[in-house]
Amino acid sequence: MNHPKSAQSEFVKQTIREAGLRATPARIATLKLLQEATSPLSHAEVSDELEGMGVDKATVFRNLNDMASAGLLRKTELGDRVWRFELFTENEAHGSVHPHFVCVDCGSVSCMVEIKLTAGSMRLSQEFGEVTEILLRGQCNDCS
Repeated sequence: MNHPKSAQSEFVKQTIREAGLRATPARIATLKLLQEATSPLSHAEVSDELEGMGVDKATVFRNLNDMASAGLLRKTELGDRVWRFELFTENEAHGSVHPHFVCVDCGSVSCMVEIKLTAGSMRLSQEFGEVTEILLRGQCNDCS
């Protein structure tokens, strides 16, 4: 019988391999970290978390970008010139997006996966092009 953590590790390894990448310890740790995250993480945040495992910043940078290119992660820039990475949610196709809320005071980022564009909004937005990011800015509850 598999231990739940062992089963999770096997699932993560399989997911990485199915994307055409080698399932290295650093990639496995990165994907597990992003699975547990409640908001998109920057390269610096991922590096800080994995530093204790001996994973250097260059490896983290390469792995994040490789996994984004392979379709495992979404790479998002939220107007502050910092790339952040997150897993696609279970209900999202790889091309779909969910909104993010960025606090203009503290810079915190929150996923708003429960908010969807209406069918009418999607049709109207297609007149301009493909929606790749929905971003709301304001003051979070801690700062207001």
